[in-house]
Amino acid sequence: MTAAAKPPADPTTELPRRPPWYVSLRVDPPVIVGKLLGLACIAIVFGVWWYVTHGPAVERIISPAKMPSPGEVWTALEKLPDGALLDGVIASLWRVGKGFALAALIGVTMGVIAGSYRAIAAFFQPLVIFGRSVPISALIPVTLLFFGIGEKQKMMFIFFATVPFVFTDTVRTIALVPERYVETAQTLGASKFQIITKVLLPLALPDIVTSLRFLFGLAFGYIALTETINIHAGLGFLINNTEKFGQQVTYLMLFVITILAFAFDWTLRFLQRQLFHYRKDL
Repeated sequence: MTAAAKPPADPTTELPRRPPWYVSLRVDPPVIVGKLLGLACIAIVFGVWWYVTHGPAVERIISPAKMPSPGEVWTALEKLPDGALLDGVIASLWRVGKGFALAALIGVTMGVIAGSYRAIAAFFQPLVIFGRSVPISALIPVTLLFFGIGEKQKMMFIFFATVPFVFTDTVRTIALVPERYVETAQTLGASKFQIITKVLLPLALPDIVTSLRFLFGLAFGYIALTETINIHAGLGFLINNTEKFGQQVTYLMLFVITILAFAFDWTLRFLQRQLFHYRKDL
């Protein structure tokens, strides 16, 4: 006796297939594909750069007086004195590190308090809006007046340039913590201090670290503005001495700054994923 044949599947009962990532909204590509897309972007940029700057100077699309070729930028390393690049990297990182660490300490602390007590956020709002809106270059003469021309001025310049953004982002991340967690803690009898330190801060901390990652790159880009006064080492010092080292060195320092910022962001993101492994979106 043969088994009864199965009836054909009803197509109306089949689950719809998810569309491919490349036609879907807000869907990340596979990890390898994402890396390859980033490398393709870099290759295209360098390819265009090489195309508009290759050949004899008189035949180039862009004059070498405006933009050197990739090869000319690479050979600019030979124009630097021995150890100048390493000394510049260390000096700039030290200045940025001190100023940004102070901004993170004060900005995050005050941001957590202001995000927990909205009246404090409203009190500081005009000052923060002013700090976020003031032109960065305007901070140089102000910090020179108050802190002189030494290393303290460089640190305080980075501090004042970044602390309003650290404060604002921290307030925002605290405000985005769902209210149900606060209500649950209150139901369990938690005090206000316990809610801030054991509920709001831990839940907001991954996003606070993400903000600090991005802002550190911003601070590292600012350092060239202040490394023009009473400085004998630093990436900004090398950038602002084109008459001594040549224009190619300026482009070289821009690449150095970009590579260092990328390396620090990658390192911090790796550590962030290890600390907050439960957040799959980091």
